[in-house]
Amino acid sequence: MPPTIPFLTRRLALIGGALALAGCTSLGGRPAPADIHVMTSGGFTAAYNDLRPGFEKQSGHSVKTAYGASMGNASDSIPSRLGRGEPADVVILARPALDALVKDGKVVAGSQVDLVRSSIGLVVRQGQPRPDVSSVEALKRTLLAAPSVAYSASASGTYYETELLKKLGIEAEVKPKSRRILSERVGTVVARGDAALGLQQISELLPIPGVDYIGPLPAEVQRVTVFSAGITTSSKQPAAARELIRYLTSPGVAPAIAKTGLEPITAK
Repeated sequence: MPPTIPFLTRRLALIGGALALAGCTSLGGRPAPADIHVMTSGGFTAAYNDLRPGFEKQSGHSVKTAYGASMGNASDSIPSRLGRGEPADVVILARPALDALVKDGKVVAGSQVDLVRSSIGLVVRQGQPRPDVSSVEALKRTLLAAPSVAYSASASGTYYETELLKKLGIEAEVKPKSRRILSERVGTVVARGDAALGLQQISELLPIPGVDYIGPLPAEVQRVTVFSAGITTSSKQPAAARELIRYLTSPGVAPAIAKTGLEPITAK
């Protein structure tokens, strides 16, 4: 006796549901290949650019990237990009700025994962005399003697202009000859000869051609910034976003991160 119409309807519905589920996941429950939109700040950029191809090959996902500062009102800063509604599944930026995005409802509370610790360093134009920054007193002499200083508009620059110069007691002398750099790497400005000395996260200085890295800030006045990842509240691919964050904290990628001047924080 042929199947009744209600039976066929129910069977078709079950088949359709199974096909829909198969379209959402791949074998083993992993997310199906997807486009993941990432916004990353400069401190993690070198490591991220090195790691992204390996993640795409391993996962099958395609990663689309936008770059910008962790904070500030520049048009390409991460807060500005999110404010305009640019697509983003994962944001990677300084932890205080990430937590501010959680408070603003832009990032899912509890999704924050610390990736790396980042220290601040200094550069001069390639071939120029290398000043001494090995102690607090040496750093003070170097900053006072420099005809101009470039610093970033993000985490390291905020520390420089609001705290470091005050700690050193040289704010009145050095701040007037200091230039806050928007939407460009500090090292690039120094390499052009537009500033004699540059201060930024070490991982942002090392990849820049045309500069010589002269060292980190002395430990007594160093400011270590934690860069972290979070999933946006507007994410269309939260499962794939979590997969990317797990990859960025996996022990296997730690050596590649360390090569960029960062201290990796691997998952326990």
